[in-house]
Amino acid sequence: MDEQRRTPMIDPLPFITYAFVMSITPGPNNVMLTASGARFGLRHTVPHMLGICTGVAIQLLAVCAGLGALFNHWPALQLALGWAGAAYLLFLGWQMLRGGDVQASDNARPVSFLAGTLFQFLNPKAWVMTVTAAAVFLPREFGAVARSAYMVGVTEAVGIPCLVIWALFGSSLKALLATPRNRRVFNVCMAIALAATAVAMVAK
Repeated sequence: MDEQRRTPMIDPLPFITYAFVMSITPGPNNVMLTASGARFGLRHTVPHMLGICTGVAIQLLAVCAGLGALFNHWPALQLALGWAGAAYLLFLGWQMLRGGDVQASDNARPVSFLAGTLFQFLNPKAWVMTVTAAAVFLPREFGAVARSAYMVGVTEAVGIPCLVIWALFGSSLKALLATPRNRRVFNVCMAIALAATAVAMVAK
């Protein structure tokens, strides 16, 4: 009787490994954080990182509740979100090119908390991560609250340090961007990276 009432045990290592690989590898969020860290510094990039964390958490909770099934019934919905996300990245790349020699002018602003949150719903990589996580690693033997807390807890515990690493990588480049020429080169490189990411988001 006691064994039947015992809390189910799960091995979190496979989920942790999956979350790490998906979080640390290059993607829209990480490219944007690198650019933001380099242009505005780590402190001003924190709202962007918090927005990413919040958006992914909301998205994961929604997927665990069954939202991910919509993509199985209407694949065009996921495609439309991907195109919208790609357009947003192209817009950001164009903004960087327009920045010219200005490193952080009055017209240049880091991505806000709200924009970082909302972008996750246009980010195909985030959808792939959350839908796959729910399909493969969701502990269905747990109650609804417990399994949601487990999924979000593991994802955020692994994802936050990865986001910080990319933002720190960008901020470490600030010294190199002291000259207008280096800033122009960096802006062009980041714009190309954003454009390449946008193409990868829709080229399937």
